[in-house]
Amino acid sequence: MLILNAKIRKNVGKRVKSLRKNGILPATLYGPKTKNLALEINSKEFEKILKEVGETAFLTLQIEGQKKKYEVLVKEIQRESLSEKPIHVDFYQPPLKEKISTIVPLLFEGESPAIKEMSGTLVKNFSEIEIKSFPRDIPKEIKVDISILKTFEDKILVENLELPKGIEILRDKKDIVAFISPPEKIEEEKRPAEEVKEKVEEVKEEIGEVKQKAEEVKKGDEKKS
Repeated sequence: MLILNAKIRKNVGKRVKSLRKNGILPATLYGPKTKNLALEINSKEFEKILKEVGETAFLTLQIEGQKKKYEVLVKEIQRESLSEKPIHVDFYQPPLKEKISTIVPLLFEGESPAIKEMSGTLVKNFSEIEIKSFPRDIPKEIKVDISILKTFEDKILVENLELPKGIEILRDKKDIVAFISPPEKIEEEKRPAEEVKEKVEEVKEEIGEVKQKAEEVKKGDEKKS
C-alpha cells in the first residue's frame, strides 16, 4: 500500500490559494471514527500516487508529527475546470472491518475478432460499476477481456466478469456490459437521410420537367398567335 505524506493545514478559506501557488494541495480527512482534519499534501506526489492506484484504491496517509497511520480512500477530488488539475481532495477513513460500496472503473482490454476481422464497433453499455467489499480489497479497476467477442451475437454480461477475491457486484448479473455492433447497423442509420435526399432530387427533376413542358406550351401558343 502506497504512503502519502501530509501535514496539518493552518491556512483555511481564501488563504488556501497561496498554498496552491506553491504546489500544495489542500485536503480534508474524515470518517465515522476519525476526527475531521484539515491537511495539506504535495500536489505532484498526490498526482503520481493517483496514477498508480487510481481514484478508488486504498492508500496510507502519514501525517507529520503523528505516529498513527490512516488507511484511507480518495472520496472526492475537486478539479480546476480548464486544466482538470486537482484543487482539493477529501480522504475518507472507513471502518476496516465492514464492507462498503463504491464505484470502480472498467478496463476494456484485448482484441476482438469481430472488430479486427469484421469491422465491428465496440459498444460499452457502462464504463464503471458499483461493487461491495472490505476497504482493503477494493481494486483499482476491473478488467474486461473483449477477445471473447468473436461474433456479433456474442455479449459480455456482468456475470462474465472476472472479479478479484472478496468483490461483490451490485448490479444485475444479466446486464450487458459490452457487445460488438456490426457495420450494417451504421449503414441502416444513414439510410433514412439518404432516402430523403433521393426523394428531394426526384421532386426537383419532376419540377424541372413541369417547367420545361410549360415553356414548350407557351412557345406553341406564341407561334399560333
